[in-house]
Amino acid sequence: MQRLFPLLAEGKSAEAAALFADSVSFSIPHPPGIPWVPEVDSAEGMRTFFDLLQTHVQAKELDLGQVIAEGDDVVLIGRMVSEVKKTGRCIDTAFALHTTVRGGRITRYHLYEDSYAVARAYFGD
Repeated sequence: MQRLFPLLAEGKSAEAAALFADSVSFSIPHPPGIPWVPEVDSAEGMRTFFDLLQTHVQAKELDLGQVIAEGDDVVLIGRMVSEVKKTGRCIDTAFALHTTVRGGRITRYHLYEDSYAVARAYFGD
């Protein structure tokens, strides 16, 4: 997990995806029509997700407030600000990212964020 965000910040989708297991539990609750959240169930799917994310969204800020680790589970709690490239509007949201790491690979990526803020930034008011 410590390597994931630096790789993503550098735009290294392939290297970031290589941190994931062959089978991945992926979940980001989102409104229909958001183009950067595909169906994902594998490391290759994570690469697609990271590529789409970089195509559609520009990260502005990432503040990790808390990291909670217990056994194989790691929960990251923080705030992120991203700009939707299509609209120029920002998504400013608190988030929680629940991950699981087994055998040195990430097997779960469940992100919880303000889906209303995502919809407003992409679709407008």
